[in-house]
Amino acid sequence: MAAELFLEDSYLKECNANIVEVEGNKVKLDQTVFYPTGGGQEHDTGFLVQNGREYEVSKVKKEKGDIVHYVKDPEGLEEGEVTAVIDWNRRYSLMKHHSLLHVLASVFNKEYGSLCTGNQIYPDRARIDLTEIHSLEKEDLDRIVEQANNEIHANHPISSRVLPREEAEQISGAIKTVVNLIPAFVKDIRLVKIGEIDEQACGGTHIGETKEIEGVVLDKVKNKGKGVTRLEVRATAG
Repeated sequence: MAAELFLEDSYLKECNANIVEVEGNKVKLDQTVFYPTGGGQEHDTGFLVQNGREYEVSKVKKEKGDIVHYVKDPEGLEEGEVTAVIDWNRRYSLMKHHSLLHVLASVFNKEYGSLCTGNQIYPDRARIDLTEIHSLEKEDLDRIVEQANNEIHANHPISSRVLPREEAEQISGAIKTVVNLIPAFVKDIRLVKIGEIDEQACGGTHIGETKEIEGVVLDKVKNKGKGVTRLEVRATAG
């Protein structure tokens, strides 16, 4: 399986690697900066560069434990040295929106005891489904958005750590709830922490400080029933 460099440094834009397999338009590397679709976050796009030629990567997925880079026109691409380069603007926007959802979820958890039951992260927007919400008035939404923006402007540092599953399962509250949903075969759990306001099991990419989000705009609210509410949001454009 390829070394997941994006988990070590989300700001890494490219890396040198070796192609270990080319099968049609599917390419596997020994290490990569490309994030594969997962955890609600969309995949990276970009290029593989070999012998002075760029090969466009249009999709990245995990298949049977391996990270597979889908190349639009792989003719001429061969096993050996390659440079992997992501579309940084796309990645950075995904990072901002992923971190935004963590901040928003922390505010709702504090206010309502909400837990996230699902999310989807795009470069220009994101959505999140939260429990324990049976009704929200405009003044409630305005207050929540204000609180989220206050946390963003407080500029909390964002960091990650990896713990053995047994240790992560001893953590109380929302973290434990999320960890219990992770398949039993996963023995090491990556936790993403935002200052002192939130820590969650997460395998996605994140910014380094909340101020990079700039702000949150709430676009749509939908009652999904049974106390679950969907919020559609976006980060303030920079």
